[in-house]
Amino acid sequence: MSSDEDYVYDEESGEWLPASELAAKRVAESTVEVRDAVGNLLADGDQVTLIKDLEVKGAGRTLKQGTLIKSIRLTGDAQEIDCKFEGIKGLVLRAEFVRKR
Repeated sequence: MSSDEDYVYDEESGEWLPASELAAKRVAESTVEVRDAVGNLLADGDQVTLIKDLEVKGAGRTLKQGTLIKSIRLTGDAQEIDCKFEGIKGLVLRAEFVRKR
């Protein structure tokens, strides 16, 4: 750490911290953990399998249990994941209905 780094007062801890350390702390706090039905941590690009049949509103079809969804994206919501599936645009699934492969 260099001696000329700016220090910033952290209201939460009541301490003076290097600006870079405080910025890293804030990024870590804003990161949302998304977990599947059995508690596995999900990340962008993961593959998941449906654990139950799901009726897709607006698409007029049902995704069956065991369907593989490739390359998910996290949305910033702890319970929602963005997915691509053939024939369905804008598919968003709840994390409680999927299991990481």
